[in-house]
Parts: sequence; structure tokens; C-alpha cells
Amino acid sequence: MSDLSDSVDWDARADDVLADQISAYDRMRSRCPVARDESGHWSLFTHGDVVSALKDHDAFSNAVSVHVAVPNGMDPPEHTSFRELVDGYYTPERLTDFEPVLRDIAIRTIDGIPRGEPVEVLSMLAEPFAIAVQNAFMGWSQDLAEPLMSWNKKNQAAVLSQDRDQLSAVAMEFDTHIRAQLALRSDGQTDDVTAQLMREKVDGRSLTDDEIVAIIRNWTVGELGTMSASFAIIIEFLARNSAVQDRLRTHPELAVAASDEILRIHPPLIANRRRTTRDVTLHDREIPAESRVNLVWASANRDESVFGDPDEFRLDREPDQNILYGVGIHYCPGAPLARLEFKVLLEELLARVSSITPVSNPAPQLAIFPGAGWSQVHVQFE
Repeated sequence: MSDLSDSVDWDARADDVLADQISAYDRMRSRCPVARDESGHWSLFTHGDVVSALKDHDAFSNAVSVHVAVPNGMDPPEHTSFRELVDGYYTPERLTDFEPVLRDIAIRTIDGIPRGEPVEVLSMLAEPFAIAVQNAFMGWSQDLAEPLMSWNKKNQAAVLSQDRDQLSAVAMEFDTHIRAQLALRSDGQTDDVTAQLMREKVDGRSLTDDEIVAIIRNWTVGELGTMSASFAIIIEFLARNSAVQDRLRTHPELAVAASDEILRIHPPLIANRRRTTRDVTLHDREIPAESRVNLVWASANRDESVFGDPDEFRLDREPDQNILYGVGIHYCPGAPLARLEFKVLLEELLARVSSITPVSNPAPQLAIFPGAGWSQVHVQFE
């Protein structure tokens, strides 16, 4: 056994890491695939180690948050019942019914984008589309768009700071928004997704308000954070790769596969947290029980031992190797909706604009942790 288990291998918050996370994680993957940072947290960088941890939910627990987290912060057997409940909101029948609404949102968002001048993708397309989809899916008024986007930015800042008071204040602010929506539906006269959640039961009992809020928080962070980042990453990639753009115009049926591959190259999610329930040994490093572990998706999905050149765009890869949506019992329940959003947005965008080209002034700016993708990126639509 190595005696390096307690050594500090890297500074996860160093300026050069935060300035270009993907490049930093690429370096760590070969230099130190199992790394301990200055806070005592561990990070796993290789595809094999991340997949193994995802599948070993006995040794790598999802119960890491002090707040109620449903179902992503649960382990079996508690996780099983809640996951079955959540999966019921992403069935093919529900998504078929939602697709016309989704397509209408995409058309209205795209038609509102200026042509022939620089457009900041996040603020003018990705974020407005994501928040409109979230509000429509949940049955909320579009008046919630601005408060929720403001909350999302505060949430990202709080996660970066790791200030407990700031994190608690952000959680309370979200609870206030959602509990107001629950109160609006307390008379039982509404039948949208929010109202349906209020009527759900798990293991023979009704959900608590805290559990409902936790489910909705998970969905909202996914849409406003990960999905809006994904839209910007995809559009920026297409702007720099006109051949891929033209191929998708000719073959729109490739939209989902292309989105998966683009988001493998430039991940929209940095990492997921786990907690070890026992001592775990990886690469001669002993990770003690009760350690915090980051499964670094932004590295694992670019592992050369699996994908060769991680920056090469290919549609003939083995789909199961791409862990964009996870692996095992915690595979992202919202993956079917996410892929439908990518499909619809790309179909409508490429049908409505003849070209997407990059804009170098102002220069693109990479997002910093816990964000991923871009904090600012301009393109031009024609």
C-alpha cells in the first residue's frame, strides 16, 4: 500500500484549474488519476474508475447533502421507490404529449433571435429556452423566469464559495418560490405536473412538502444549469464546425447522436459527489471511509484509453461508453426529455437559419466551477 493516501495532489480551486477546467482535468487524468485536494476531498478522473464508482453504490453513497435530495441524494432501498415515482414523469407518452409545446417554445425563441449580428448564445437563446421549457413542463407562469434565473446564478456562486450560510440562504429562496406554487394548487383544482407531484404517494404515504421541493429543485437545476449550458456548447460547436452543421441539416435524424457526442467532447456537467461507506483502494491509493469523492465526468468522458482523441467528433462510437447521463441506478431520469429538447431545438434552429458562424470579438469565455461550458459565447445567425 502506498503511503501517499494523505498527501495533497492538487489544488482543485487553483486559478489555472478554474480558468480551463477541461484542460486541467485532462492533465490530471494522466498525472494523478486518483487525487486528493487541499480540502481532503478526492477526485476520480478515468473513465474506468468513474464507471466503477457509479455502479458500486454500496461503497460510493449518494447520500452527501445535508438537505433533502430526492432521489439523487438517496441510496437503496429508499432510492428505489422515489426513483420509480420520478421515472413516471418521463414516459414516452408524457413526452409525446409535451413535444408540441416544446416545439412551439423552440420556434418562438429562435424567431426572436436577431440575424446578421453577434448574438450572445446563453442570454439570448440557451437560458430563455431552458427556463421556458421548465415553466411549461411544470405548469408554472412565465413570470417565474426572471426569479428562477436569478436564483440559479446565486446557487452557482454559493456552490463555488462553499459558504454554508450562503448555501442555506439560496436553498431557502428556492423553497419560497416553490412553496408559493404549491400553495396556488392547494385547492386541488389544477392538474399540471406540480399538482400531480402533490398527490403522489411513496411506500403508501403522501410526499412531504420538503420531498416535493427537493424533486423540483433537482429538475430545475438540471434544466437551468446543465441544459442551458448544453445548448450553448452545442451551438458554439456547430458554429466552428460548418460540415457538422450542414450534415445535421441534411440528416436531422442525427441530432440526438450528434448532441451526445458534442457533449462528450465538451461536457456540460463537471462532476457528481459521492461519499465512501468503507475504505476503497484505487491505483494504490486508499480512500478512507466517509471521504467525499468527486466523480469527474468532464474527465471520464474524454479518457483517451476509451475514446482515442477526445476532441475528435465521431458518430460511430459505442453509445454505452458515453456516460453523459450516467450509469447504473442513478442514470439521469430526465435523459429522455433532455434528448427530446436537443432534437427539437436543433431541428427548428437549423431549419430556420441558413448558417451559424463563430464571433471572436468579444471572445468566448469559459464557465468556472461549478458551472460548465461557456459563461459567454457569441455567434452569428443568418
